[in-house]
Parts: sequence; structure tokens; C-alpha cells
Amino acid sequence: MTVKTVAVAARQPEVGERFAAALLSAEHRPVTLVSTESLVARLGDDRNSIDLLILDLRLEPRGLALVEKIRAVATEQARLPILVFSGSVASTDEVRRLSTLGIAGYVNEHCAAQQILPALAPHLFPDSFNRRSSPRVTLGIPIAYRVGESLNSATTLGLSKGGVAIRTMTPPDLFSQVEVRFRLPGVKREIEAAARVTWTDARVGMGLQFERIDATDQAAVDDFVDQHLDSSDPSAP
Repeated sequence: MTVKTVAVAARQPEVGERFAAALLSAEHRPVTLVSTESLVARLGDDRNSIDLLILDLRLEPRGLALVEKIRAVATEQARLPILVFSGSVASTDEVRRLSTLGIAGYVNEHCAAQQILPALAPHLFPDSFNRRSSPRVTLGIPIAYRVGESLNSATTLGLSKGGVAIRTMTPPDLFSQVEVRFRLPGVKREIEAAARVTWTDARVGMGLQFERIDATDQAAVDDFVDQHLDSSDPSAP
């Protein structure tokens, strides 16, 4: 396994320590930071590159300005992937603006210790997952999704290797955890996955990013997408 250096910049030290412990358990190299100054200094040290940055926007009053500052400082790491703690995002408008700054995704700072590594894996090893840049297909099939104790049924809008878009007039809150179950055309078994809401639009529906999915189910999704490419669908995740 390739060892990665991961910077965890969190206002609350206990959050950084929890993520660092999970990373150490997999023999990665965590760097915990609790201030903008220490983060900027670390990014400016070209001798010690960082493979992934996990960022708490609340390190500064204006979180978007912090991301802009990071992009300006990390000139030697222009493509540095940045994950943002979902609890530090103030609004859906901020999510849209963060996307223009090249944010790789979001992670729940309160997730259980055993969920940290699975959530980070697609960003630590993007060549193995290749999800966010994957093509998508237009697809309208029945799907069941559970949010907490609420079980709902709907229709999909599109499918990619990393997630699914669902048509619904009552999407849950952004970053909500969702369990989905659906059956692809031509596939006998049901696909099951744990996902997170990455965008919502009451006029359209919501987009989910897979966070946990069985390898066999992922392979079925990958095969289906590869066989039915349609990159023209803007509603897929």
C-alpha cells in the first residue's frame, strides 16, 4: 500500500486527533493543524508535500477566502485534493462556490472512527476509484432510499460510477446519509449502497455520492455505466 501524507486542519483538536488516529492505523502520515497560520506554513514547505488536505472552513470567519488562500499558497501542489468537513459549510450557495474552487468532496467530521478510512479511500487512491470524474448515464428506474427511519421510493435521473441522481420534490438536507437500493436493467441482484447527499434542488431532486458499496455491486454499476455511456446528462451526480 502507498503511504499518503494527509493534513487535517480542524478548529477542534479532538476532531483532528480522531482522524489522525484512523490514518495512523492504516500506516498513513497524518499532520494535524489547528490554525490558518500553521496550515499556510505547512503548505508553503515544498520539502514536505501533502497528498490530501481535510479542511475545516471555520478556521477563518470567511471559509471561501481560506480556500482561495490555500490555492494561492500551494503553488507547488496546484492539484492538491481538498476535502471539506461538511459541518463547516454554511449554505448550498457556499457548496456551489466551493465547486468552482476545485473541492474534491466532503466528509462528516462526526463520522464514526471505523467509517473514516472508507470515506477517505476514494480521495487517497483516486486511480483505484475514479468516481468523481466518471461518465454518467441517463437512467429512469425505481429506487428505494432510506433517510433515518423514513423509507421512500422514487425514480432515478442518472447514474455514474460514484453515485446516483434521484427525482424527488422533498430531498433531505445536504450531506444527509442515505441508504439506497435499486435494480439495474439486466442485473438480477439488487444494488445496495450507503451514500451522502451532495446536491439538492426542490425542482429536480438530489444527487448522492456512494460512500460504502459492496465490491460486487460496484462492479455491476461500473459495467452498466461503461455499456451505456451518455455524458450529456447534466442531472447525474
